[in-house]
Amino acid sequence: MKVHQSGIIVALAALGAVLATAAVPTKAEEEKAAEATLANPVATHMPEDVRGTISKVVILPTAGKAGEVVTGSYEKATAGIQGGMAKGAEIGVIPVEVGGIPIGIPIPILREIGMIAGAISGGAKREIQEFRDALTDDLRDTVDQPLTNDSLANDVFWGIRNVSTVQPKILALSTPIPEDTDAILYIAVTDLSINVQDDIAIISTTATARLARYSDGTTLYRKEATYEDRDKLGNWTKNDAVLWRSYRTFARHYIGREISAEVYERIQLNYSLAPLESHNVKRIKKKKSDWYAKAKSLNPTLNWGYELLGGDEDAQWLEEVRAADVTWDLEIYSANRSVYKAQNIHGLSHTVDRPLEKCMDYRWSVRPTYTINGVRKNGSWMRNPPEGATGNGNVGRAASVAHAYVQDFAVLEVGCRL
Repeated sequence: MKVHQSGIIVALAALGAVLATAAVPTKAEEEKAAEATLANPVATHMPEDVRGTISKVVILPTAGKAGEVVTGSYEKATAGIQGGMAKGAEIGVIPVEVGGIPIGIPIPILREIGMIAGAISGGAKREIQEFRDALTDDLRDTVDQPLTNDSLANDVFWGIRNVSTVQPKILALSTPIPEDTDAILYIAVTDLSINVQDDIAIISTTATARLARYSDGTTLYRKEATYEDRDKLGNWTKNDAVLWRSYRTFARHYIGREISAEVYERIQLNYSLAPLESHNVKRIKKKKSDWYAKAKSLNPTLNWGYELLGGDEDAQWLEEVRAADVTWDLEIYSANRSVYKAQNIHGLSHTVDRPLEKCMDYRWSVRPTYTINGVRKNGSWMRNPPEGATGNGNVGRAASVAHAYVQDFAVLEVGCRL
Protein backbone atom coordinates (compact mmCIF):
# COMPACT_ATOMS: atom_id res chain seq x y z
CA MET A 1 0.00 0.00 0.00
CA LYS A 2 1.44 3.36 -0.98
CA VAL A 3 0.60 6.55 0.91
CA HIS A 4 -0.01 9.57 -1.31
CA GLN A 5 0.70 13.19 -0.46
CA SER A 6 -3.01 13.98 -0.08
CA GLY A 7 -3.06 11.90 3.10
CA ILE A 8 -4.64 8.56 3.91
CA ILE A 9 -6.06 7.66 7.28
CA VAL A 10 -5.19 4.15 8.30
CA ALA A 11 -7.95 3.20 10.70
CA LEU A 12 -7.92 0.08 12.79
CA ALA A 13 -11.19 -0.81 14.45
CA ALA A 14 -11.19 -3.19 17.40
CA LEU A 15 -11.55 -6.28 15.26
CA GLY A 16 -10.18 -5.22 11.89
CA ALA A 17 -8.65 -2.53 9.71
CA VAL A 18 -10.57 -0.01 7.62
CA LEU A 19 -9.15 2.55 5.20
CA ALA A 20 -10.67 6.03 4.96
CA THR A 21 -9.63 9.48 3.82
CA ALA A 22 -9.55 12.43 6.19
CA ALA A 23 -8.93 16.13 5.79
CA VAL A 24 -7.16 18.15 8.45
CA PRO A 25 -8.58 21.69 8.65
CA THR A 26 -6.32 24.52 7.55
CA LYS A 27 -5.50 27.45 9.81
CA ALA A 28 -7.90 29.66 7.82
CA GLU A 29 -10.71 27.14 8.27
CA GLU A 30 -10.00 26.90 12.01
CA GLU A 31 -10.06 30.68 12.43
CA LYS A 32 -13.33 30.91 10.50
CA ALA A 33 -14.85 28.22 12.71
CA ALA A 34 -13.59 30.03 15.81
CA GLU A 35 -15.31 33.26 14.74
CA ALA A 36 -18.56 31.44 14.08
CA THR A 37 -18.45 29.70 17.45
CA LEU A 38 -17.63 32.90 19.29
CA ALA A 39 -20.54 34.70 17.65
CA ASN A 40 -23.01 31.96 18.59
CA PRO A 41 -21.94 30.29 21.85
CA VAL A 42 -23.97 27.17 22.61
CA ALA A 43 -24.58 25.83 26.10
CA THR A 44 -24.07 22.07 25.97
CA HIS A 45 -24.57 21.16 29.61
CA MET A 46 -27.40 18.90 30.73
CA PRO A 47 -30.69 20.80 31.24
CA GLU A 48 -31.58 21.61 34.83
CA ASP A 49 -34.97 19.87 34.60
CA VAL A 50 -33.13 16.62 33.82
CA ARG A 51 -30.50 17.21 36.51
CA GLY A 52 -33.22 17.64 39.09
CA THR A 53 -34.70 14.19 38.48
CA ILE A 54 -31.46 12.20 38.74
CA SER A 55 -29.70 11.82 42.09
CA LYS A 56 -28.54 8.20 42.38
CA VAL A 57 -26.14 7.58 39.52
CA VAL A 58 -24.02 4.53 38.73
CA ILE A 59 -20.94 5.22 36.58
CA LEU A 60 -19.76 2.41 34.31
CA PRO A 61 -16.48 2.49 32.32
CA THR A 62 -17.98 1.35 29.01
CA ALA A 63 -19.79 2.84 26.04
CA GLY A 64 -22.74 0.48 26.54
CA LYS A 65 -25.38 0.18 23.83
CA ALA A 66 -27.96 2.83 23.06
CA GLY A 67 -30.86 0.40 23.26
CA GLU A 68 -29.48 -1.71 26.09
CA VAL A 69 -31.31 -2.08 29.39
CA VAL A 70 -29.02 -2.98 32.26
CA THR A 71 -30.82 -5.34 34.60
CA GLY A 72 -30.05 -7.17 37.80
CA SER A 73 -29.83 -6.53 41.50
CA TYR A 74 -27.69 -7.58 44.42
CA GLU A 75 -29.70 -10.80 44.47
CA LYS A 76 -29.31 -11.58 40.76
CA ALA A 77 -26.35 -11.50 38.41
CA THR A 78 -26.18 -8.69 35.87
CA ALA A 79 -25.51 -9.79 32.31
CA GLY A 80 -24.74 -8.04 29.09
CA ILE A 81 -23.22 -4.82 30.37
CA GLN A 82 -20.03 -5.04 28.37
CA GLY A 83 -21.91 -5.08 25.08
CA GLY A 84 -19.49 -6.03 22.36
CA MET A 85 -16.30 -4.45 23.64
CA ALA A 86 -13.05 -5.87 22.35
CA LYS A 87 -10.95 -7.78 24.84
CA GLY A 88 -7.23 -8.21 25.17
CA ALA A 89 -4.31 -6.04 24.12
CA GLU A 90 -3.15 -7.64 20.88
CA ILE A 91 -1.00 -5.72 18.46
CA GLY A 92 -1.75 -5.48 14.74
CA VAL A 93 0.88 -4.40 12.25
CA ILE A 94 -0.02 -2.57 9.06
CA PRO A 95 2.72 -2.61 6.41
CA VAL A 96 2.90 0.86 4.85
CA GLU A 97 5.19 2.31 2.20
CA VAL A 98 6.26 5.90 2.76
CA GLY A 99 8.23 7.30 -0.12
CA GLY A 100 8.99 3.79 -1.35
CA ILE A 101 10.37 2.63 2.01
CA PRO A 102 8.26 -0.02 3.77
CA ILE A 103 7.44 0.82 7.41
CA GLY A 104 5.76 -1.58 9.79
CA ILE A 105 3.40 0.62 11.82
CA PRO A 106 2.24 -1.25 14.91
CA ILE A 107 -1.25 -0.30 16.07
CA PRO A 108 -2.48 -1.40 19.50
CA ILE A 109 -5.92 -2.95 19.82
CA LEU A 110 -6.69 -2.13 23.41
CA ARG A 111 -9.73 -3.14 25.40
CA GLU A 112 -10.55 0.45 26.27
CA ILE A 113 -9.63 2.22 23.03
CA GLY A 114 -11.85 1.20 20.14
CA MET A 115 -9.91 2.81 17.29
CA ILE A 116 -6.60 4.41 16.48
CA ALA A 117 -6.28 6.26 13.18
CA GLY A 118 -3.21 7.80 11.62
CA ALA A 119 -2.74 9.93 8.53
CA ILE A 120 0.66 10.14 6.88
CA SER A 121 1.54 12.52 4.07
CA GLY A 122 5.13 13.58 3.67
CA GLY A 123 7.13 14.11 6.86
CA ALA A 124 10.34 12.49 7.97
CA LYS A 125 10.10 8.73 7.43
CA ARG A 126 12.22 7.74 10.42
CA GLU A 127 10.41 10.17 12.71
CA ILE A 128 7.02 8.83 11.65
CA GLN A 129 8.10 5.31 12.48
CA GLU A 130 9.58 6.34 15.83
CA PHE A 131 6.46 8.29 16.68
CA ARG A 132 4.03 5.47 15.99
CA ASP A 133 6.26 2.90 17.69
CA ALA A 134 6.64 5.04 20.81
CA LEU A 135 2.90 5.67 21.12
CA THR A 136 2.06 2.03 20.55
CA ASP A 137 4.57 0.79 23.13
CA ASP A 138 3.33 3.32 25.65
CA LEU A 139 -0.36 2.49 25.19
CA ARG A 140 0.40 -1.23 25.39
CA ASP A 141 2.91 -1.34 28.22
CA THR A 142 2.12 1.45 30.67
CA VAL A 143 0.49 0.03 33.80
CA ASP A 144 -1.09 3.31 34.92
CA GLN A 145 -2.36 4.34 31.51
CA PRO A 146 -4.36 7.60 31.64
CA LEU A 147 -6.32 6.99 28.45
CA THR A 148 -8.56 4.16 29.60
CA ASN A 149 -12.25 3.94 30.34
CA ASP A 150 -11.50 3.06 33.96
CA SER A 151 -9.22 6.07 34.52
CA LEU A 152 -11.61 8.49 32.83
CA ALA A 153 -14.65 7.15 34.67
CA ASN A 154 -12.79 7.62 37.94
CA ASP A 155 -12.12 11.29 37.10
CA VAL A 156 -15.78 11.85 36.25
CA PHE A 157 -16.82 10.18 39.50
CA TRP A 158 -14.68 12.51 41.63
CA GLY A 159 -16.02 15.52 39.75
CA ILE A 160 -19.66 14.56 40.25
CA ARG A 161 -19.01 13.54 43.85
CA ASN A 162 -18.64 17.23 44.72
CA VAL A 163 -22.27 17.88 43.74
CA SER A 164 -24.30 17.78 46.96
CA THR A 165 -27.54 16.63 45.31
CA VAL A 166 -26.01 13.59 43.60
CA GLN A 167 -25.02 10.21 45.05
CA PRO A 168 -22.65 8.68 42.48
CA LYS A 169 -21.22 5.17 42.56
CA ILE A 170 -18.54 3.80 40.25
CA LEU A 171 -18.82 0.07 39.67
CA ALA A 172 -16.94 -2.63 37.83
CA LEU A 173 -18.73 -4.03 34.79
CA SER A 174 -19.45 -7.32 36.55
CA THR A 175 -21.03 -5.70 39.65
CA PRO A 176 -24.84 -5.85 39.95
CA ILE A 177 -26.62 -2.50 39.77
CA PRO A 178 -28.48 -1.36 42.93
CA GLU A 179 -32.24 -1.43 42.31
CA ASP A 180 -32.79 2.13 43.58
CA THR A 181 -30.47 3.56 40.86
CA ASP A 182 -31.99 6.48 38.91
CA ALA A 183 -29.61 6.41 35.95
CA ILE A 184 -26.40 4.94 34.56
CA LEU A 185 -23.65 7.17 33.23
CA TYR A 186 -21.62 5.29 30.60
CA ILE A 187 -18.08 6.67 30.12
CA ALA A 188 -15.80 5.52 27.29
CA VAL A 189 -12.80 6.63 25.27
CA THR A 190 -14.18 6.25 21.75
CA ASP A 191 -11.40 7.46 19.45
CA LEU A 192 -7.71 8.30 19.36
CA SER A 193 -6.50 9.70 16.05
CA ILE A 194 -3.01 10.62 14.93
CA ASN A 195 -2.72 12.76 11.80
CA VAL A 196 0.70 13.57 10.34
CA GLN A 197 0.68 16.35 7.75
CA ASP A 198 4.13 17.26 6.47
CA ASP A 199 6.14 17.98 9.65
CA ILE A 200 3.10 18.53 11.94
CA ALA A 201 1.51 15.75 13.99
CA ILE A 202 -2.01 16.27 15.35
CA ILE A 203 -3.33 14.01 18.11
CA SER A 204 -7.03 13.95 19.03
CA THR A 205 -8.72 12.00 21.80
CA THR A 206 -12.50 11.70 22.02
CA ALA A 207 -14.63 10.30 24.81
CA THR A 208 -18.38 9.93 25.14
CA ALA A 209 -20.66 10.14 28.15
CA ARG A 210 -24.23 8.83 27.94
CA LEU A 211 -26.70 9.14 30.79
CA ALA A 212 -29.45 6.54 30.54
CA ARG A 213 -32.47 6.08 32.77
CA TYR A 214 -31.99 2.83 34.66
CA SER A 215 -35.59 1.64 34.50
CA ASP A 216 -35.96 1.57 30.72
CA GLY A 217 -32.58 2.51 29.19
CA THR A 218 -33.83 5.78 27.70
CA THR A 219 -30.95 8.14 26.89
CA LEU A 220 -31.43 11.35 28.89
CA TYR A 221 -28.25 13.15 27.89
CA ARG A 222 -25.23 12.52 25.70
CA LYS A 223 -21.96 14.45 25.68
CA GLU A 224 -18.93 14.00 23.41
CA ALA A 225 -15.69 15.67 24.46
CA THR A 226 -12.62 15.96 22.23
CA TYR A 227 -9.13 17.13 23.14
CA GLU A 228 -6.58 17.95 20.44
CA ASP A 229 -2.95 19.04 20.45
CA ARG A 230 -0.51 19.62 17.61
CA ASP A 231 3.21 20.18 17.24
CA LYS A 232 6.12 19.44 14.98
CA LEU A 233 6.76 15.75 14.58
CA GLY A 234 10.29 16.17 15.93
CA ASN A 235 8.95 17.68 19.15
CA TRP A 236 6.63 14.73 19.69
CA THR A 237 9.42 12.18 19.24
CA LYS A 238 12.36 13.75 21.09
CA ASN A 239 13.31 12.89 24.68
CA ASP A 240 11.68 9.47 24.42
CA ALA A 241 8.28 10.95 23.41
CA VAL A 242 7.91 12.85 26.69
CA LEU A 243 5.55 15.34 25.00
CA TRP A 244 3.13 12.52 24.15
CA ARG A 245 3.09 11.35 27.77
CA SER A 246 2.33 14.87 28.87
CA TYR A 247 -0.41 15.12 26.24
CA ARG A 248 -2.22 11.99 27.39
CA THR A 249 -2.33 13.33 30.96
CA PHE A 250 -3.81 16.67 29.87
CA ALA A 251 -6.26 14.91 27.54
CA ARG A 252 -7.65 12.83 30.40
CA HIS A 253 -7.60 15.88 32.70
CA TYR A 254 -9.61 18.02 30.27
CA ILE A 255 -12.07 15.35 29.15
CA GLY A 256 -12.81 14.12 32.67
CA ARG A 257 -13.47 17.66 33.86
CA GLU A 258 -15.50 18.59 30.83
CA ILE A 259 -17.82 15.61 31.16
CA SER A 260 -18.45 15.98 34.90
CA ALA A 261 -18.96 19.74 34.50
CA GLU A 262 -21.38 19.46 31.60
CA VAL A 263 -23.39 16.68 33.20
CA TYR A 264 -23.83 18.17 36.68
CA GLU A 265 -21.61 21.10 37.70
CA ARG A 266 -21.68 23.88 35.14
CA ILE A 267 -24.00 26.77 34.48
CA GLN A 268 -23.47 29.01 31.48
CA LEU A 269 -23.14 32.69 32.40
CA ASN A 270 -22.03 35.82 30.61
CA TYR A 271 -19.29 37.53 32.62
CA SER A 272 -15.94 39.24 32.16
CA LEU A 273 -13.00 37.68 33.99
CA ALA A 274 -9.35 38.66 33.58
CA PRO A 275 -6.06 38.71 35.57
CA LEU A 276 -4.97 41.91 37.32
CA GLU A 277 -1.72 43.20 38.81
CA SER A 278 -0.88 43.02 42.52
CA HIS A 279 1.89 44.44 44.72
CA ASN A 280 4.21 41.57 43.68
CA VAL A 281 2.82 40.60 40.26
CA LYS A 282 3.37 43.09 37.43
CA ARG A 283 2.25 42.87 33.83
CA ILE A 284 4.79 42.54 31.06
CA LYS A 285 3.90 43.47 27.51
CA LYS A 286 4.20 40.36 25.39
CA LYS A 287 2.47 39.49 22.14
CA LYS A 288 0.26 42.56 22.63
CA SER A 289 -1.50 40.81 25.52
CA ASP A 290 -2.25 41.78 29.12
CA TRP A 291 -2.28 38.12 30.16
CA TYR A 292 1.49 37.93 30.79
CA ALA A 293 2.95 38.94 34.14
CA LYS A 294 6.13 38.57 36.17
CA ALA A 295 6.22 37.60 39.85
CA LYS A 296 8.43 39.52 42.29
CA SER A 297 8.00 36.86 44.95
CA LEU A 298 7.98 33.07 45.13
CA ASN A 299 4.66 33.47 46.98
CA PRO A 300 2.87 35.76 44.53
CA THR A 301 -0.49 37.38 45.20
CA LEU A 302 -2.80 36.72 42.26
CA ASN A 303 -5.62 39.20 41.60
CA TRP A 304 -8.42 39.05 39.07
CA GLY A 305 -11.32 41.22 37.94
CA TYR A 306 -14.88 39.89 37.64
CA GLU A 307 -18.13 41.41 36.41
CA LEU A 308 -21.40 39.60 35.83
CA LEU A 309 -22.74 40.98 32.55
CA GLY A 310 -25.98 39.07 32.13
CA GLY A 311 -27.97 38.48 28.97
CA ASP A 312 -31.06 36.73 27.66
CA GLU A 313 -29.45 33.30 27.95
CA ASP A 314 -28.78 33.96 31.67
CA ALA A 315 -32.34 34.96 32.55
CA GLN A 316 -33.10 31.87 34.63
CA TRP A 317 -29.95 32.36 36.73
CA LEU A 318 -29.34 36.09 37.12
CA GLU A 319 -31.46 36.79 40.18
CA GLU A 320 -30.22 33.69 42.02
CA VAL A 321 -26.58 34.23 41.05
CA ARG A 322 -26.57 37.87 42.17
CA ALA A 323 -27.85 36.76 45.56
CA ALA A 324 -25.55 33.74 45.75
CA ASP A 325 -22.46 33.29 47.87
CA VAL A 326 -19.66 33.52 45.27
CA THR A 327 -16.33 31.83 46.02
CA TRP A 328 -13.41 30.91 43.78
CA ASP A 329 -11.28 27.94 42.76
CA LEU A 330 -7.70 28.64 41.63
CA GLU A 331 -5.18 26.39 39.92
CA ILE A 332 -1.58 26.85 38.75
CA TYR A 333 0.11 24.62 36.16
CA SER A 334 3.67 24.06 35.06
CA ALA A 335 4.36 22.89 31.52
CA ASN A 336 3.16 19.35 32.18
CA ARG A 337 1.17 19.19 35.42
CA SER A 338 -0.93 20.92 38.05
CA VAL A 339 1.32 22.29 40.83
CA TYR A 340 -1.05 24.27 43.06
CA LYS A 341 -4.76 24.34 43.93
CA ALA A 342 -6.89 26.46 46.22
CA GLN A 343 -10.65 26.27 46.77
CA ASN A 344 -13.35 28.26 48.52
CA ILE A 345 -11.48 31.56 48.09
CA HIS A 346 -13.48 34.59 49.26
CA GLY A 347 -12.74 37.77 47.37
CA LEU A 348 -10.83 38.45 44.15
CA SER A 349 -7.32 37.79 45.44
CA HIS A 350 -5.19 34.90 46.68
CA THR A 351 -1.59 34.65 47.94
CA VAL A 352 0.10 31.38 47.02
CA ASP A 353 0.87 29.78 50.38
CA ARG A 354 3.84 27.65 49.37
CA PRO A 355 6.81 28.81 47.27
CA LEU A 356 6.81 28.33 43.51
CA GLU A 357 10.02 27.27 41.80
CA LYS A 358 12.47 29.74 40.34
CA CYS A 359 13.21 30.02 36.62
CA MET A 360 9.76 28.76 35.66
CA ASP A 361 6.82 29.91 33.57
CA TYR A 362 3.45 29.01 35.09
CA ARG A 363 -0.10 29.29 33.83
CA TRP A 364 -2.97 29.97 36.19
CA SER A 365 -6.71 30.38 36.17
CA VAL A 366 -9.72 30.84 38.43
CA ARG A 367 -13.40 29.97 38.17
CA PRO A 368 -16.40 31.27 40.12
CA THR A 369 -18.56 28.92 42.14
CA TYR A 370 -22.09 29.83 43.17
CA THR A 371 -24.06 28.28 46.00
CA ILE A 372 -27.69 28.42 44.86
CA ASN A 373 -30.34 26.97 47.15
CA GLY A 374 -27.64 25.00 48.91
CA VAL A 375 -26.28 23.53 45.66
CA ARG A 376 -22.84 24.44 44.30
CA LYS A 377 -22.66 25.41 40.63
CA ASN A 378 -19.46 26.23 38.76
CA GLY A 379 -18.75 28.81 36.10
CA SER A 380 -16.06 28.31 33.45
CA TRP A 381 -12.30 28.75 33.97
CA MET A 382 -10.80 32.13 33.16
CA ARG A 383 -9.37 32.08 29.65
CA ASN A 384 -8.14 34.40 26.95
CA PRO A 385 -9.69 34.74 24.34
CA PRO A 386 -13.28 34.91 25.63
CA GLU A 387 -15.22 31.80 26.56
CA GLY A 388 -16.81 30.14 23.54
CA ALA A 389 -13.95 30.43 21.04
CA THR A 390 -12.91 27.28 19.21
CA GLY A 391 -9.47 26.21 20.38
CA ASN A 392 -10.15 27.56 23.84
CA GLY A 393 -9.16 24.75 26.15
CA ASN A 394 -9.56 21.75 23.89
CA VAL A 395 -7.70 22.52 20.61
CA GLY A 396 -3.98 23.17 20.92
CA ARG A 397 -1.65 25.33 18.88
CA ALA A 398 1.81 24.11 19.98
CA ALA A 399 2.03 21.45 22.67
CA SER A 400 5.72 22.07 23.38
CA VAL A 401 4.86 25.69 24.32
CA ALA A 402 1.66 24.93 26.25
CA HIS A 403 -0.85 22.12 26.09
CA ALA A 404 -4.32 22.94 24.84
CA TYR A 405 -5.95 22.94 28.27
CA VAL A 406 -3.70 25.67 29.71
CA GLN A 407 -2.58 27.55 26.59
CA ASP A 408 -5.06 30.39 27.16
CA PHE A 409 -4.61 30.66 30.93
CA ALA A 410 -2.79 33.68 32.37
CA VAL A 411 1.01 33.38 32.20
CA LEU A 412 3.14 34.03 35.28
CA GLU A 413 6.92 34.22 34.89
CA VAL A 414 9.02 33.47 37.99
CA GLY A 415 12.57 34.71 37.54
CA CYS A 416 15.81 33.01 38.49
CA ARG A 417 17.01 35.69 40.93
CA LEU A 418 14.14 35.55 43.40
